[in-house]
Amino acid sequence: MKQKEGFVLRTVCGEHVIVGEGLGTIDFGKLISLNETAAWLWGKAGEMGDFTIDNLAEALCEEYDVDAQQAHDDVEKMVRQWQEIGIIES
Repeated sequence: MKQKEGFVLRTVCGEHVIVGEGLGTIDFGKLISLNETAAWLWGKAGEMGDFTIDNLAEALCEEYDVDAQQAHDDVEKMVRQWQEIGIIES
């Protein structure tokens, strides 16, 4: 999977949000608010380019003190949400 082009993480009034920039996202018209960990995951996914649930979960475990199964479950849920709103692609 990878992030769709044109979606970027911004900090607005202390909140982490994903916004669409450019003509390719003109119909998006949403702000996606993320907590600190979700924002970190979005940044890590961007660094990776192509990413999987497994390698994002592994990175989460390396960065935070979290159980591997819990990390996998949390990342899977987040990635599913990103897919549903259309900001990542397979």
